[in-house]
Amino acid sequence: MATQQRRERERAQRETLIVNAAREMAEADGWASVTVRKLADRIEYSQPVLYSHFAGRGAIVDAVALQGIAELTEVFRAARAGAAPGGELAALAQAYLDFSVGSPAVFEAIFTLAEGLPFGVDAPEVLKAAFAELFAVFAPLAGDRDPEAFTEVGWAALHGLAALGRDGRLRPDLLEQRLEIFLGLFAA
Repeated sequence: MATQQRRERERAQRETLIVNAAREMAEADGWASVTVRKLADRIEYSQPVLYSHFAGRGAIVDAVALQGIAELTEVFRAARAGAAPGGELAALAQAYLDFSVGSPAVFEAIFTLAEGLPFGVDAPEVLKAAFAELFAVFAPLAGDRDPEAFTEVGWAALHGLAALGRDGRLRPDLLEQRLEIFLGLFAA
């Protein structure tokens, strides 16, 4: 029994090492720099060892995305908890925008590169928890509209601002104005 527990612990440690190395490489040089071969070299394990943990690069990206979603959920919780009454939407929006800029490779893994993460009904619990944080902020603002649909539209708008701003497709000098407009539209 102790041997089995040790093996499971070592396996979990290797998986964490792989995910963390992939994330560090992506944050430093972009996801194009993350290959199974380069990861194996970086962590000093053979490629077959990596494949014994993950089916391939896509599964590693998915693991980074899940880790990132858990972190984003905590960012949402902290933003809500630290907000003044009535300021939850502004705090959540700013936290989302900050996360997209502060963790660009993780943001990209979550929302662009993840292949095996179903959003919606069949989503893993970590995704449901993140949506629940968004729902907690948007639903009270929905009025007579469906709160889930309102949350999805609010999230889509916020995500669009984050993704387009992060990628340099929106004028940086209008960031504060865009955020004010967003808040005016969804908090009204």
